[in-house]
Amino acid sequence: MKQSEKVLRILLQIIGVVFLVALLAVVMPTPWMDTIHRRLGLGELPRAPIVEYLTRSLSLMYALLGALFLYMARDVRRYASLVGFFAAVSIVAGGILLGIDLYAGLPLDWVVFEGPVAVVLSVVLLVLARRVSTSPPSTGNS
Repeated sequence: MKQSEKVLRILLQIIGVVFLVALLAVVMPTPWMDTIHRRLGLGELPRAPIVEYLTRSLSLMYALLGALFLYMARDVRRYASLVGFFAAVSIVAGGILLGIDLYAGLPLDWVVFEGPVAVVLSVVLLVLARRVSTSPPSTGNS
């Protein structure tokens, strides 16, 4: 396996595991969510059905993406074009998230560590996916 394949596999696995942790929030008691919300400096978590729905459904979506990343990591050569597509779309999404975060008035550390980190990570994934998809198949000797 080539170096770019190894790095892409490891990166997809790390992202996948981190995203799967979001499953906890799907079933987390609301008072725990409120405590986390307060510790993030966001004040009291609003109590409304839409807040319950959005926090839990978004967490579920992150977990599903985590499962997808782990699945793609099983065969990075086969799924390189899918990883590349997802990375390209995520670069745009990271920019949009930055705008949303600024518009919403989120704390500066949140703004810095969400959209921009998503963009940088997505660029890395895109570069690696392109290297994997354009490199000749390994012979199994490396």
